[in-house]
Amino acid sequence: MSGDGARETAAAVREGSRRAVDVVAEALARIGRADPVLCAFVEVWDEEASRRAAEVDARVATGADLPLAGVPVAVKGRRGLRTAGPLLAAGAVAVGATAVPGPGTPWQTWGLGAGGRTVNPWRADRTPGGSSAGAAVAVAAGLVPLATGSDGAGSVRIPAAWCGVLGLKVTGGRFPSPDRTGLAAPGVLTRGAGDAEAWWRLVSGRAGPSAPPFPVTAVWSPDLGFASPDAGPVALARQAVGRLVDAGVVRLVRPPAAPLLLDPGPAWLALRTPGADLTEARRVRAADGERLRALFSRADLLLTPTAPTAPHGHDGPGGVYSTALTWAFNLTGHPALSLPAGFGADGCPAGLQLVAPHDREDLLLSVAVEAERRGAVEPLRTPP
Repeated sequence: MSGDGARETAAAVREGSRRAVDVVAEALARIGRADPVLCAFVEVWDEEASRRAAEVDARVATGADLPLAGVPVAVKGRRGLRTAGPLLAAGAVAVGATAVPGPGTPWQTWGLGAGGRTVNPWRADRTPGGSSAGAAVAVAAGLVPLATGSDGAGSVRIPAAWCGVLGLKVTGGRFPSPDRTGLAAPGVLTRGAGDAEAWWRLVSGRAGPSAPPFPVTAVWSPDLGFASPDAGPVALARQAVGRLVDAGVVRLVRPPAAPLLLDPGPAWLALRTPGADLTEARRVRAADGERLRALFSRADLLLTPTAPTAPHGHDGPGGVYSTALTWAFNLTGHPALSLPAGFGADGCPAGLQLVAPHDREDLLLSVAVEAERRGAVEPLRTPP
């Protein structure tokens, strides 16, 4: 498996120590070996990717400055190329479309690849989460360093947490979206914060984040006032918070009252139901937005576990909504990031969710970059 990040790979291609055609060929070979077991892809574009890599090498030879020169990337689902334009223009090479949930079930925390159900790379009897299922698996297993995703209720953050990688959901409404409800937003899954930052610069057209003075202030909430998460994911997330505090990246502050949001579930479901009465949904959306505005007037970040449970089996999540701690921020539109938080007793990863004020993706990424730099995030491992 490849341990090289997107930025390192692109730098090597630009300086001539590696060729894009070789980098992409190696990625396709990794996919060919691993995907029959992982089922992370619905399509692999061998010929097109090889042709595209040769074009990248030709452009590099003419002096073109390509920030993602020769970087193999995966796109979410068969329609993923529609939103990958900035990455391709920067020299990235799309190698395939990743698995998303198949038909016939209301729960979305699973995936169906060309060869069957998508498995968690840490435990094949567990799901990787979803709906960006294959994207998280492809990144976690080292098949590609970067994969695109989309997040309507936690669809980037949950698989990022359950596969042990970083997942970013951007501010709702920042980019055009076919989602009439305004709940879904683009996102990315990477093996490190620097690659997520590079993705953000390209898709947003903004310069890299200016580092804030550290530590930044943060509020911790295990349950947002309404959820009932399991003890294991809460403990792992709280330990991750402790590492951030010990490293001087964040400073916990105690608000006048514990963070207490209205349960977003009924509102989210109503917004997704054609013809539903949306009066109550709009009230909850406005109320939670106001409560978060008040919180962010006193602190820079809100920290929670990413998911309320460990990864469930392929038979489904039972009666627990895996979105319990994520979909509030689709309802309110706040950007959020899942950072690897360690491994549970079952051998599966968990995540720490960082939530920021609207349009503060730069803050989330600065904190994640600094946490990695100071050793406050466990070094990313590749599954066996």
